[in-house]
Amino acid sequence: MPIKNILVTGANGQLGKEMQVIASTVTAYNFLFVTKEELSIDNIDAVKYLFSKNNIDACINCAAYTAVDKAETETATAFLVNADAVGNLATLCKEYNALFIHVSTDYVFDGTASVPYTEDHPVNPVNAYGTSKLKGEELAFKNNPSSIIIRTSWVYSSFGNNFVKTMLRLMNERESINVVDDQLGCPTYAADLAAAILKIIDQTFIDKIKPGIYNFSNKGVINWYQFATAIKELSGSHCIVNPIPAVKYPTPAKRPQYSVLDTTKIQQTFNVTIPEWKDSLMKCLQLLNK
Repeated sequence: MPIKNILVTGANGQLGKEMQVIASTVTAYNFLFVTKEELSIDNIDAVKYLFSKNNIDACINCAAYTAVDKAETETATAFLVNADAVGNLATLCKEYNALFIHVSTDYVFDGTASVPYTEDHPVNPVNAYGTSKLKGEELAFKNNPSSIIIRTSWVYSSFGNNFVKTMLRLMNERESINVVDDQLGCPTYAADLAAAILKIIDQTFIDKIKPGIYNFSNKGVINWYQFATAIKELSGSHCIVNPIPAVKYPTPAKRPQYSVLDTTKIQQTFNVTIPEWKDSLMKCLQLLNK
């Protein structure tokens, strides 16, 4: 039986880098990682050429425009990457009979809920980034009903730029910092998400595609202040962390106040085990300490 070829876009992003780490331990598949410089996913001809040349069996789309505040002014670019390009990849996966896994976001919700969001909760994004990601979901299913979409939240990693690394830098530079304490959610360690995606691929190739939307984040519910406090404690910093309301920290893009995702479906469907957020944070900090 020939080895399956898996295309991973967004190779330089947090999740793309974590996929590379996990791919280095796997011999069952042949991974092809591409950066945005190597492949413009909004160029359907370029993507089609890559599909035909490499006999792609699955595509994991880790590429995204993630600058939430900039998306308010760079809306066209956000939609090109987060929507149009997703539609292209979905179309080609259908044409080449390849599995399509696309990563989306909690920002498709408005954050007004008080219980964890299930996959079928009504969507209502409050900023341009969330709207562009929702459009990507819609185009994926429109162009390829067999798509698998994973919504995630508060992603961080030992790679790239993220909240954890920003906090470590600020705690090193300052005696005190202010962190928002009235936005609830759950962090997602990109390494855990990468492991879950690999499990979905394994099961899909053995069994069959189980299309639809799935939520993934680590276990637990915290606010940003609690997240920062845990980073401080686990890293041994002496920086003072002060809680502040979101109104004291205005940003160009509105943020959802409540971003907790119900992950029951992905756990039951694919037998995915999800670690507690603090355990994963410790793992990430240990890697950063090295």
